[in-house]
Amino acid sequence: MPDTLSNPPAAARIADLRLELTARNLDAFILPRFDAHQGEYVAPHDERLAYVTGFSGSAGMAIVTTETVAVFVDGRYSVQVANECAGPLFSRLHIFDQPPEHWLSSVAREGWQVGCDPMHLPPGWYDRFSAACAQAGAVMQPQQDNPVDAIWQDQPSPPSGQVTVLPVQFSGRSCAEKCADMVAHLNEKDAECLVETQPDNIAWLLNLRGDDVAFNPMPQSFLIADRTGEVSWFVNPTKLNEAVQDHLPVAVTVYPMSEFLTTLRRRCVAGVGVLFDPDFSPVAVRQTIAEAGATPVPMASALTRAKAIKNPVELTGLQNCHVQDGVAWAEFSCWLAETVPARAALGHPVTEREAEEKILSFRQDRPGFLSESFQTISAAGGNAAMCHYAATNDRNAPILPEHPYLLDSGGQYATGTTDATRSFAFDLRPEGYDRAYTAVFKAFHALATLRFPRGTQGHHIDAICRRPLWDLGLDYDHGTGHGIGHRLSVHEHPQRIGKPYNPVDLTAGMVVSIEPGYYEADRFGIRIENIFEIIEEADGFFAFRNMTWAPIQTDMLIPADLSAAERLWLNSYHQQVVQRLAPLLSESAHRWLSSVTAEI
Repeated sequence: MPDTLSNPPAAARIADLRLELTARNLDAFILPRFDAHQGEYVAPHDERLAYVTGFSGSAGMAIVTTETVAVFVDGRYSVQVANECAGPLFSRLHIFDQPPEHWLSSVAREGWQVGCDPMHLPPGWYDRFSAACAQAGAVMQPQQDNPVDAIWQDQPSPPSGQVTVLPVQFSGRSCAEKCADMVAHLNEKDAECLVETQPDNIAWLLNLRGDDVAFNPMPQSFLIADRTGEVSWFVNPTKLNEAVQDHLPVAVTVYPMSEFLTTLRRRCVAGVGVLFDPDFSPVAVRQTIAEAGATPVPMASALTRAKAIKNPVELTGLQNCHVQDGVAWAEFSCWLAETVPARAALGHPVTEREAEEKILSFRQDRPGFLSESFQTISAAGGNAAMCHYAATNDRNAPILPEHPYLLDSGGQYATGTTDATRSFAFDLRPEGYDRAYTAVFKAFHALATLRFPRGTQGHHIDAICRRPLWDLGLDYDHGTGHGIGHRLSVHEHPQRIGKPYNPVDLTAGMVVSIEPGYYEADRFGIRIENIFEIIEEADGFFAFRNMTWAPIQTDMLIPADLSAAERLWLNSYHQQVVQRLAPLLSESAHRWLSSVTAEI
């Protein structure tokens, strides 16, 4: 494990940051992983948390004081943060068990000045930290610029990926139609303006896609729309070619991103209401609206909801790309089944990175494939017990016949986004593996076949999925399902299925994952994940309709533990997998698929 002496980059950067904070009369600085859009993925330019601390996970934050650097992560990253932020420089804390604002109130002293970048904190976070400071006699001091940028000498440039048009034959609705709906929403809410800072919402609204952040085909931008239909779009103009300029409606005016807050201040009129999303906007938006004399109106973005309910063209595109993705899964699974035992016998085993690159190569052979939709989780043996494990050149375990393997992977296609997980075994399994694998399948089946009434929300049905695991005293520490975008974010709001309260009705047209799992530290991890469309049936109840077509390995199932309904569903599913994929497969993959989808 590295310590202060063996990890000089972190030590030097923390020392530089502390000098910068002292120059600004700050006693502490709040450093989230967020960029100005509060998204899951950030560009290299915005990897400030990783630059300072070395923590490279996709969720977390730090508070830097003169005495320590407190790094907060959830249970997915407890092992990773111990490896990447080891030694006396750091305090490592669980973000839910030891909330950052509680920790801050316990260490802050009377008169402390606590800095933050108001473009990188949502209002709710800012308010909690402000209350924590007040409790300790300290005060928050929003900064005009980010102190990390002041010490980051070789900071990458802001992203400059080119923007492209998403044709109506793929989007299903024109930009003008969507903007008209937005104006109707503003009039319904009697609000003058709507402020949007989520790049996927803006890309959806304008029927555009981009290439600024890995895995996320959308340009970074901001947007202000008013009830007259005027739209101000803040984006780096160098990203726009002539085709994009011609595509934009005349009501859309392009501005540089640097003019976002000044234009917002100018557009706000005293006394009028301005809508903003309190969970996904920087607190600087709320502050600017208030300073201009307008009324900040916190409200979940109407674009988030509209984007989540896919139209028939989007759904058809998603269905088509999932078939192509299923071909990649079948070709990969065939290769894996044949290659892992053979290479292990020769003393040259397949590695996690090699398997990750292999499924990417199979996807690259499919029509319409553009890129991966997230960092593939290719995890052998005990590594699969880490839900968000990522193999690297330095951490690249062999895939051996005696150890189960897990692959969670997805793609961005011209017509949609995919995400699936499969668990594989090649030989004898660890004790308890088959029992747990069977329970995970039963959990998956329980939710995949559920019918539910109007008004059902994700937290209402989460326990139905977990029941087969709970019956055995087992559980998993992650959500059961998330929304997925249409050639947008692989984790799309607002719908999700999980234990936490989420007051969003599940309704027809939404697309979600179902992905129960089970994990034993240092031994194995199991997860089965498919993507489903929510449909409305004739009697008004809702149901899940499968979109993912990839075989589910049956060797690890305990037949005696399966009900007749579970067997019937799996056999029917595999028949459909063969029917859809067989005409597109190589001869060897076709033979393999026929053998592994035999009835149980």
